[in-house]
Amino acid sequence: MKHRDIQPELLDLLPQDDPDAMRAREEMPLVNGIMGNHRWIERMIRLRAEPHWQITELGAGDGALSLRLWKSGLCPADRLHGVDLAPRPDHWPAAADWTSGDVMTHPLPACEVLLANLFLHHFTEEQLGRIGSRIPPSARLIVAVEPARKWIHLVMGRLFCELAELNCVQRHDMQASIRAGFTGKELQHALGLGAEWAVQVREHPLGGYRFLAER
Repeated sequence: MKHRDIQPELLDLLPQDDPDAMRAREEMPLVNGIMGNHRWIERMIRLRAEPHWQITELGAGDGALSLRLWKSGLCPADRLHGVDLAPRPDHWPAAADWTSGDVMTHPLPACEVLLANLFLHHFTEEQLGRIGSRIPPSARLIVAVEPARKWIHLVMGRLFCELAELNCVQRHDMQASIRAGFTGKELQHALGLGAEWAVQVREHPLGGYRFLAER
């Protein structure tokens, strides 16, 4: 898979109350758990971020990742900001901010840390460039996990879906996500991060493209 192939994912097309979509969302903690996404992001925040820094999560969804950081004491609620097309989750802390809107049209809030988990692969290079151009000047750290685009992960994904008995939406979207994922320095170049950013990329054996950028 030399080039990214970005195709619509069923979870983005189905109504929120569709039974298959609801089950797919219920399966996401298992997917993130197997890949170790939230654990790695939490570890990077613990190692790299200052306690007073504002954290913004792009594509925050149900807020599970940001809530993990809050509950672990890494970030007070009044330093959290979630951004997503979805409405503010019912369990989102009262002191934390939430923006319901499209990252392509809404200004990104001022913050020191930007987080993204299985979110940036939905965008084309042109769209990622627009997002990158709007990274706030205050940002010091970008931590993201996306699918690593390798054929072996397509095979592993199919096997995992079979063993875990994941539903049809998850089976389709996992394959689509991997084909839209990243390798090497692709995300850095797409976001247009210049020499002022020190970038590290590591690929986890279970399919995670782990991206860390600091300035």
